Amino acid sequence: MQTLKTTLLIAAIAGGFAVGAAQAQGGPGGPRGGAIMDFATLDTDGNGALTLDEMEAQAAARFAAADTDGDGALSAAELEARADAARAERFARMVERLDTNGDGLIQLEEMEAMRESRRGPDMAAMFERADTDGDGRVTEAEFDAARDAARNRFMERRGGDRRGG
Repeated sequence: MQTLKTTLLIAAIAGGFAVGAAQAQGGPGGPRGGAIMDFATLDTDGNGALTLDEMEAQAAARFAAADTDGDGALSAAELEARADAARAERFARMVERLDTNGDGLIQLEEMEAMRESRRGPDMAAMFERADTDGDGRVTEAEFDAARDAARNRFMERRGGDRRGG
């Protein structure tokens, strides 16, 4: 059991470093939109260096925050509540970032402006890529092939399928 706790702690610490890296790169949040963990938060004594004790304390605090019933264990409901809260925060940040007219809503024009600013493929380019026979229509087979190709490109960038495939 101690080995499992140590493994989980190491994973939490590594996640904290990944979040810090995402923040340093200007990312909108941690992995899957979680809260940003910054160095100053981890460096609880403010001496400019992290100790294992500080990192373990932060991991324990995050666990305790998710353990809403205080029983020392995380239930599926507690994990789901934590995920729901993170998702709500992520959506609130997205609305704040995209809502250029300040009405608290995202209009189609705002979404299109975001897509253009990301320099990603526009709808026409994606359609052309999927329409492999160039007839101006995307069949189900072409759609499936385009989806599979996009998934494969994503997995290659990610370093392979981590689900065992």
